[in-house]
Amino acid sequence: MITMTKVDIFSGFLGAGKTTLIKKLIEEAYKGEQIVLIENEFGEIGIDGGFLKDAGVQINEMNSGCICCSLVGDFGRALEKVISEFAPDRILIEPSGVGKLSDVIMAVENLHDDRIQLNGFTTVVDAKKAKMYMQNFGEFFNNQIEHASSIILSHTTGLSQAKLDAAVALMREHNKEASIVTTPWEEITGTQILETMEQKNTLSAQLAHLAEEAHHHHDHDEHEHHHDHDDHCDCGCHDHEHDHDHHHHDHDHGHHHHHADEVFQSVGMETTHKFTTEQIEKALAALSNIGEYGQVLRAKGIVEGEDGQWIHFDYVPGEPDVRTGSAAVTGMLCVIGAGIDEENIRELFGL
Repeated sequence: MITMTKVDIFSGFLGAGKTTLIKKLIEEAYKGEQIVLIENEFGEIGIDGGFLKDAGVQINEMNSGCICCSLVGDFGRALEKVISEFAPDRILIEPSGVGKLSDVIMAVENLHDDRIQLNGFTTVVDAKKAKMYMQNFGEFFNNQIEHASSIILSHTTGLSQAKLDAAVALMREHNKEASIVTTPWEEITGTQILETMEQKNTLSAQLAHLAEEAHHHHDHDEHEHHHDHDDHCDCGCHDHEHDHDHHHHDHDHGHHHHHADEVFQSVGMETTHKFTTEQIEKALAALSNIGEYGQVLRAKGIVEGEDGQWIHFDYVPGEPDVRTGSAAVTGMLCVIGAGIDEENIRELFGL
């Protein structure tokens, strides 16, 4: 008898809160299960590893660029290796925040491994930033919403009724079937969230939708060129994200399709420098200057403090979070965005 391994995919744009949600589920809903987490970070440095290892989770990190560049070889091999070696009850896949959810689902399906049961496609959406991301990065953001079997809104605490309603309406424009969680996470249990994620009727609807889209895409490929990530696109794609709004997104197959590494860039830095909390706070505040640093969407890091404590920080536009935490083997930080100026960012952190 074959032991089935459930696969849960956690999608979500940069800084939406995927890791926080996974930690809550590990602590409150997955107890007693053997779990393996496969991460795929966009960028050179993975910083979430230590955070999740504290929860006793086996991590297989692949920091080789965007999810779509890792899928054909590394991703499939990693998944099959994990199942053969650990035979876990459940595999959690946390793809890059700028990866397309449809690519990840297809990569798992294309393994044709009867030991795998696709269990749910969960997309975490920052309710406060959904409209802006949809307008500026629709090709990636909308794909994550369209293919979700459940959508979990984050940062809903203190949000006005009108803004919450508007966020839900935006989700429904792109996905009429998915279950949507709108209650602040601290008010509900991980078990409640998992029960919502595992509603099979919405999952089957998304699988059918994906199969139909794949067939449609194949028909177009018969007579239309789509560049892949080995091609060099000369259409000015670093500025192209602004052309994607919610009136024409990924279903519009006449448009170019971009891989994450054509639109987004990352700067990863290791450092032994010591910082003060004030220096980090000042640097994060400066990142909002688009003219000087580009459109920074996410920054995170662990660096040594001058007082001997270690400083952990997270940044999404307008929401810096600086705190103290455990030591890392060396200081490291990562900045992700569109059209970012690596030289200025290094200078900002004195590196």
